[in-house]
Amino acid sequence: MEKEKLLEMFKMMLLIRRFEERSAQMYGMQKIGGFCHLYIGQEAVGVGTVAALRPDDYLISAYRDHGHILAKGTDPNPVMAELFGKATGVSKGKGGSMHMFDVERRFMGGHGIVAGQIPLATGFGFAVKYKKEDQVVVVSFGEGAVHQGAFHESLNLAKLWNLPVIYLIENNRYGMGTPLERASAVWDLSQKAESYGMPHATVDGMDILAVHDVMKKAVDRARNESEPTLVEARTYRFRGHSMSDPVHSHYRTKEEVEEQKKQDPILLFKQKLFKDKILTDEMIKEMEQEIKKTVMDAVNFAESSPEPSLETLFEDIYA
Repeated sequence: MEKEKLLEMFKMMLLIRRFEERSAQMYGMQKIGGFCHLYIGQEAVGVGTVAALRPDDYLISAYRDHGHILAKGTDPNPVMAELFGKATGVSKGKGGSMHMFDVERRFMGGHGIVAGQIPLATGFGFAVKYKKEDQVVVVSFGEGAVHQGAFHESLNLAKLWNLPVIYLIENNRYGMGTPLERASAVWDLSQKAESYGMPHATVDGMDILAVHDVMKKAVDRARNESEPTLVEARTYRFRGHSMSDPVHSHYRTKEEVEEQKKQDPILLFKQKLFKDKILTDEMIKEMEQEIKKTVMDAVNFAESSPEPSLETLFEDIYA
């Protein structure tokens, strides 16, 4: 992979991390209301995935969506404004943390209903094939969605009709506060694809280059052969399920979290780029300064933006 692309991927991971850290701070200051699910620890999955896509490919995700929309290239200003519930937000302040959209960049939303986005992605795949286009659809969801009927119905139809959809399980091991081993009869979730004769893969979700390689193969398969794939990325969230969930909850220990932080995807990627003489301390310092300004500019933009007017309550709805 080209040096410029590697640096771009590292910088995007860093942007997402700093954006999420600042979002947590703003939530604590009560600038952000409602639910707020942070992507800290899972950045390699989102960035590695988007790096394998074309700009006109589709991405749709669950409610932990800040990282996905940023990885897709959306300006941080309207993303932060959406968190603040402002009219300048990507969803006009009506969606908040869980319902970010950027149709222009083919980011088709974060979705708050567990597994609700999976049939939608299958529909996007059907539309692409029906119109004889060559875009690819990626749908991201947590391991908690795997046991929903919508997941199985979608995979069955996607393989039956051979749709260009990649089903991406971001397995962070805890569906809210339930460990995977207490919720699933099988540990290897990618094997679920066997029921539908679908190609599948498991990847280390803390290794951005491994994610990129696996997703690139799945993307090529979808684009060139119109065949779906199920990918399980084994990752870990360093924060709670949401901002209302303490970092060190009763379902996992402080020691476990600290041990997992040794596999921080940003740290691992930084070490590799240093080893390959692609990244230097000076470059990181410059990136950090630039990203800090970008994130603070987003906060200032959000704070200075207007609240949605009362009239907009009746816009963009089905009646």
